[in-house]
Parts: sequence; structure tokens; C-alpha cells
Amino acid sequence: MHHEIGELLARFLIGGIIVSFFAMLAEMVRPKSFAGLFGAAPSIALATIGITIAGHGKAYAAIEARSMIFGAIAFLLYAACVSRMLIRLKARALTATIALMPVWFAASFAFWLVVR
Repeated sequence: MHHEIGELLARFLIGGIIVSFFAMLAEMVRPKSFAGLFGAAPSIALATIGITIAGHGKAYAAIEARSMIFGAIAFLLYAACVSRMLIRLKARALTATIALMPVWFAASFAFWLVVR
């Protein structure tokens, strides 16, 4: 239990530092629409991978990184479908995002089935 709290605290601190760094980097980037690429997700992923390497080793971290990549690909498919629905069908954003969540889950589950 003590180890889990320590790991959560480390994730919080390291993640916060990395998020702050990427936020400062985003402030320097032009155009501002490009700055979103330096948001929280990449920095939290880096912090998680670093903590995983320290706690469980490189082989385990490689599996975690592969899972993150597959999750990102599944999200990209989902985002493309939502974008298409918004443009083609002129659907409301909330309707499109909720209606197409099964696409994201199905893609993620399919990747999991392939690599397990």
C-alpha cells in the first residue's frame, strides 16, 4: 500500500513537471493552434513510461508503450470517424462523440486481441 501511494505521488510530481515543461514549450510555438500537440497526454505518457522502467524494467515498459501506441491508433480511427460524421452528416458534436465511442472501444479491443 505504501509503495502504491509513493508511485502515485511520483507520477503526480513527475507528470506535473513534464506537463509544465510542455506548456511552456507550447507558449513559444507559433501558430497557437499547433500548441495543442504539446498538451498533457504526451507528457503524462512520458512520465508513466519513466516510472514503469524504474519500477518494472524495460521489457514491461515496452509492453506498456506498445499498448499506448495501439490506444492512440484506436483513438485516431475514432477521431476520424467523428470528424467525418460532423462534416458529412452535420451532426451535433455531443451526438457524434457519444454515438461513435463503440468504434474506439472496438478498435482498442481488436488490438488487444491481436497482441495478447
